[in-house]
Amino acid sequence: MERPIYLDHHATTPMDERVLKEMLPYFCEKFGNASSIDHVYGNEAQFAINNARQQVANMINCEPEEIIFTSGATESDNLAIFGIAEKLKDKGNHIITSKTEHKAVLDSCKHLESMGYDITYLGVNDNGEIDLKELEANITPETVLISIMSANNEVGTIASITEIGEIAHRKGVIFHTDSAQAYGHIPLDVKSMNIDMMSISGHKIYGPKGIGALYVRNKNPLVQIAPLIFGGGHEKGFRSGTLNVPSIVGLGKASEIAKQEMSESAKRISKLRDRLFEGISAKVKVEINGNSKNKLSNNLNLYFEDVDAKALINEVKDDLAISTGSACNSEDMSPSHVLIAMGMDKERAYCSVRIGLGKGTTETEIKTAINIITKIVIKLRNL
Repeated sequence: MERPIYLDHHATTPMDERVLKEMLPYFCEKFGNASSIDHVYGNEAQFAINNARQQVANMINCEPEEIIFTSGATESDNLAIFGIAEKLKDKGNHIITSKTEHKAVLDSCKHLESMGYDITYLGVNDNGEIDLKELEANITPETVLISIMSANNEVGTIASITEIGEIAHRKGVIFHTDSAQAYGHIPLDVKSMNIDMMSISGHKIYGPKGIGALYVRNKNPLVQIAPLIFGGGHEKGFRSGTLNVPSIVGLGKASEIAKQEMSESAKRISKLRDRLFEGISAKVKVEINGNSKNKLSNNLNLYFEDVDAKALINEVKDDLAISTGSACNSEDMSPSHVLIAMGMDKERAYCSVRIGLGKGTTETEIKTAINIITKIVIKLRNL
């Protein structure tokens, strides 16, 4: 049976065949434990880990020893937030974030709040951007961390990361950014952008699921965090546990490919995205949620007035795979916290869908998607 056209690349991406090919030997042939370096099997694994660490570091202009491998961006977010909260508890208990962050950040902050920490949740404008003056005004002597995502997972808005990092450094505050959606899709440089910690994910860049990393700056300033997982002292004591060699190799290879192909891929995908919106808007009334300019090249978050998003998704599911927003919240019937924070009412939030293009998306698929979506929107409006 023919499968639906996949347009939900913010949720996950198919693994690149080149990544899979790179991973395969580390399942059965080169299966050694990277911590057992007394023989060739362990040395092979350690060499592969070191190579992948360098590949990830090359993507964001950091040193390989500043990369900590984790199970994904969610764990990286938790490690960054709880790690700083614990390590700097004697300095202060204030953290600044935004209302449109991923739940991995928001729920971590809410848990800290229940423990007595002071959390500031910055609002955003109708483009999904924080006010830099408001950010700076909320920094106090007790502030230990600022956590603002690089690019939003629902509306694609790209944050003013460099400016946020500059404010944080000027005020002596650690700056963390969740870059799960941005890493491998837009240029990121932790040095020029003043980033102290960065969360990344493998399965958002055509790599394997269950693998990610946390960048932790080791100078100017030296960032120290407390571990969440204890055991054998792996990853310099930050994240104990036998290293997932095949997946780490996959993350490294996916990073290498993304670095080489990111620019050209973004240009092609953005043209297809614009064509998709133009094709839909030529046939039915539709509006873009968020910034139509400063956003990820593969993102379209669309508002169809008087069309229930879940009904639209259900009608097209045999032909198209699209979503209402974050994959983490797909079973939650409450409106998108991102759209609500951007000042939209519940009616608009319930009538909005997220479309995520990928590097495998074709012009033919875009033409098909235009016809299917507009046909169903007209049908639902007539009902």
